[in-house]
Amino acid sequence: MGPGPSDTHPRVLSAISAPTLGHLDPEFIVIMDEIKEMLQKVYCTKNELTMPISATGSAGMEACLVNTIEPGDRVVIAQNGVFAGRMADIVGRLGGELVLVDAEWGKIVPVEKVISAIDGKKTKLVGIVHAETSTGVCQPLQDIAKAAHEVDALILADCVTSLGGIPVEIDNWGIDLAYSGTQKCLSCPPGLSPITFSDRAVEVLKNRKSKVASWYLDLTMLINYWGGDRIYHHTAPVNMLYGLREALILFLEEGQENVFKRHQINHKALVGGIESMGLKMLVDPEFRLPQLNTICVPDTIDETLVRQQLLQNYNIEVGAGLGSLKGKVWRVGQMGHASRRENITLFLSALGTILNTQGFSNDTSSALSRASSFYN
Repeated sequence: MGPGPSDTHPRVLSAISAPTLGHLDPEFIVIMDEIKEMLQKVYCTKNELTMPISATGSAGMEACLVNTIEPGDRVVIAQNGVFAGRMADIVGRLGGELVLVDAEWGKIVPVEKVISAIDGKKTKLVGIVHAETSTGVCQPLQDIAKAAHEVDALILADCVTSLGGIPVEIDNWGIDLAYSGTQKCLSCPPGLSPITFSDRAVEVLKNRKSKVASWYLDLTMLINYWGGDRIYHHTAPVNMLYGLREALILFLEEGQENVFKRHQINHKALVGGIESMGLKMLVDPEFRLPQLNTICVPDTIDETLVRQQLLQNYNIEVGAGLGSLKGKVWRVGQMGHASRRENITLFLSALGTILNTQGFSNDTSSALSRASSFYN
């Protein structure tokens, strides 16, 4: 129940153990086509350039930026947590002109601040995190996308923690570039990063004045492996792609709306139990990620000891705070296959018991009863 990787579904583990095909084998090409088609459905897009990068979500982030940014390009990054900071770092390494729009961690980046940074100014790209894993904040995107397009800028969304857990509507929202990871709500091991590029983003890629700074992540070559002539670029992680294919099948079998509803119900049960214990959530209700719950640590509690006891005594992993939230919050994931009622019940029971031993009095029975009410 940490911030990722999440529990891997048994069917995904089974798929990964299948015999390895060659990465140019005709049967494997069929699997690649199936993955692409299913990713388009999960991303809610018709983007032709939709594929998994053969590396983790951070490589997906870098792929989106190295393929679109050139030296001197003005890039606006909206930062309210760790991962937008990584975007900003990459922009600097690429020689872009970075404009950073900061916001308090645990809050959304105010839309008007982002719009002010790009209004009437020639801008190449606006980068923003849809689901900030370090804080549990869900960022509204549509108005920012509209403002970006008004100055002919691309908009990039980090969907690492959102894809497969809450709606991600690339085409309806006007998102030009997005990346995610397999290890969160898709319940597949880490190692792949699904990305998608709009036609506008592909045009930017085609009209570059300089070579893409990364050979491995150069989409002008990768496109020819994932489509067209299937020209060899690198040895694909065949068995990991088996796993992603099975994870996508599981998602579509359950149905998008059912998946999102399951995450929401378990989130409400978790929050109800937490608040019944007298604890507080970091993020305002309307901007909370259901799959990544950030709980404020009481001043009298040793947050590290609580995490250690959860792991050692109950086999439950939760995440610590990052950056300015270090020592101040617990990050509790209930993602994908891990988003189950029995996990919520076990976590609340274990946390209540541990807090009582540290002198934070709480009625664990009432917390469990409150959580249970959301399932009736």
